[in-house]
Amino acid sequence: MSPKRRHFALCILAGLCFAAAQAPLGLWPLVVVGFALSVWLLKTSETPRRAGWTGWSIGASYFAASLLWIVEPFLVDIALTGWMAPFALIGMAGGLALFWALPFWLAIRLGKPSSLLALWPLAEYARSTFFTGFPWGLNAYAWIDTPLAQIAAWIGPHGLGALTLTFAALPILWDMRKGTAIAFLGFAALAALGIMRLSNAPEIAQDAPTIRLIQPNAPQHQKWDPAFAPIFFTRLIDASKASPKPDLIVWPETSLPTWLNDADRALGIIANAANNTPVLFGAQRYEGLRAYNSLVYMSTSGDVKHIYDKHHLVPFGEYLPFDALLSRLGMSTLTETFGGFTAGKGPELIDLGPLGKALALICYEAVFPHQMNSAEGRPRFLLHVTNDAWFGTRSGPQQHLVQARFRAIEQGLPLLRSANTGISAAIDAHGRVLQSLLLGTEGYIDTALPPELERTLYARFGDNLALLALLFLLCATILPYRSAKE
Repeated sequence: MSPKRRHFALCILAGLCFAAAQAPLGLWPLVVVGFALSVWLLKTSETPRRAGWTGWSIGASYFAASLLWIVEPFLVDIALTGWMAPFALIGMAGGLALFWALPFWLAIRLGKPSSLLALWPLAEYARSTFFTGFPWGLNAYAWIDTPLAQIAAWIGPHGLGALTLTFAALPILWDMRKGTAIAFLGFAALAALGIMRLSNAPEIAQDAPTIRLIQPNAPQHQKWDPAFAPIFFTRLIDASKASPKPDLIVWPETSLPTWLNDADRALGIIANAANNTPVLFGAQRYEGLRAYNSLVYMSTSGDVKHIYDKHHLVPFGEYLPFDALLSRLGMSTLTETFGGFTAGKGPELIDLGPLGKALALICYEAVFPHQMNSAEGRPRFLLHVTNDAWFGTRSGPQQHLVQARFRAIEQGLPLLRSANTGISAAIDAHGRVLQSLLLGTEGYIDTALPPELERTLYARFGDNLALLALLFLLCATILPYRSAKE
């Protein structure tokens, strides 16, 4: 094998290491291997151009493998949109890989491979925020089932990812023996801090309110079919009626089988089934020609007391960028409604009376760590309703659950999750799954509301601390280069 082909093959291997570290495999040691191999490949790239292609190849391999579920929405109506599936995967993987190509190119262009330790995490932050943002699959998520995940309570996923990269790179950028020893001590220190935080786990109060999370298991290709929609609605009603009576009932995203505007009869049925228990349910509604993906709070009296409209919509899934042009290609059929949804005003807390306030998260909104601090005030818990049927039955729903668990860690708040086809779960403030329903099953969970923790450092400052540290590190690696040039 030629050196160029061997180099490319190792790039693919590095990307696959990152992918295997993510859910559903969760082989977390491979995230360290992936970072170490990536830094070594950067050092062996003689020119900025080759370094850029190295970063792009690693990223394209990673995103293609980890985001394979992205084809699932196009296969719901395979005759109409199935042809788009391979283009969606290739376009997504290749486009996101550009965020990895740039820091690799720039590190060699500056003549400072060590600058990658700051440039790469900064590029990942840019991926999470630019062009509406897509922070899916951050490398820190590989640590979810280890004590190291708790570090996100202080510095968030970007800070944790940067530390992982730094420790993994030390043996490559510095000295193999000394770097390995320091990296081992660094990971051990992070694990010790995580264990200490896990030890501060208050017990659930005996008088804690009980919340019912319902999972009707409505496959996407049947969800709106007139022959099946009544079946799924009946499942939700039967689960709402079940004894013993909870303090709150939660249905998943878009679970109401009709427009909220035309749902007087359905709302009466829900109120009777709930029997003076408040209900939160997902619904679609319209105002004139505008449609909204909403979370509706029905009080004990059966009245609609609060409506939250999803504010962070999924491009191409819930609205169509450049719709005038792209609708000519048939891409408007990807949205659930006739013209896509309209974004709501922004993050909101829903006042649930004795249960306290909940931060409403509809589906995709749970993947944005930096937006959890945007609502006014601090909630008692995070409430996530979603329809992961769009993501298929493989890696997508499991990766989505991992990200929801990180939101709980970062905020020090429990998170309750009702998912249409799964995975519904009760998650404590340390990100641990207390109860869950398997993917693709029908049922419900009655869970006592877990206690919240004190407001975390990340909840106070967001990504600012990590960004300041990364900018300082970048200056520390670049300024000596500038001085030497002068």
